[in-house]
Amino acid sequence: MSMLEAAHEHDIELEGKDDSADFLLIFLRACEGSLACSTCHVIVMDVDYYNKLEDPTDEENDMLDLAFGLTETSRLGCQVIASPELDGMRLAIPSATRNFAVDGYVPKPH
Repeated sequence: MSMLEAAHEHDIELEGKDDSADFLLIFLRACEGSLACSTCHVIVMDVDYYNKLEDPTDEENDMLDLAFGLTETSRLGCQVIASPELDGMRLAIPSATRNFAVDGYVPKPH
């Protein structure tokens, strides 16, 4: 399970701090976890945990380049997969996001 999926299961917003928006609908309008946006950007708070993650792919790095508040330990939540060695990892959610989808946008099926 990815951190994005875990966030969905626990009603945690990964897209900025807009409490008036329905997070799941906004995320689904963005990219459906297909590495086509940076709305699920998270920051790994401990570099030791960050170093346990597999290296980001070129595609993830391309999307991270678009992320608001990028740090040395930034990752996309849809690409961080839970595993026993990550137990205890803390993630921070940036205070804003860059979502290039506009109201009414519906992604085309893959």
